[in-house]
Amino acid sequence: MALLTWSDDYLVGVQSLDNQHNVLFNLLNELDDALISGQAPNRVVPVLRRLLNYTRGHFSAEEAMMAAAGFPGLAQHRIQHRNLTKRVEEFEARFERGERTAELQLLSFLRDSVTRHIQDADKEYGPWMNRRGVQ
Repeated sequence: MALLTWSDDYLVGVQSLDNQHNVLFNLLNELDDALISGQAPNRVVPVLRRLLNYTRGHFSAEEAMMAAAGFPGLAQHRIQHRNLTKRVEEFEARFERGERTAELQLLSFLRDSVTRHIQDADKEYGPWMNRRGVQ
């Protein structure tokens, strides 16, 4: 069973960002599969790095779109992005040091943080951007 299942509950109303969120779900499920299959670290570390790189690119694109639309919550959103990225980088370092307990903590953190961030913080910018013609 997948760690996360994409549904309309996660749509923010900006197609390109919804598509990127869907890719994030897929990467999280790939990471979950790698951990469950016991292929760590030869498969897990590369998947985690891809997830981090994709997330950085997604956050950059999202912030650029919010800036272009004049979204008033951009500064706070940017802080949330930095904090999320820092936490995942910390988990990556722990995992690379061989801390096996980091695996379950990482998946739990990612599942909860990503879904909560999309459903709370990201849903705030959707209507704002839609009113400014960003679909």
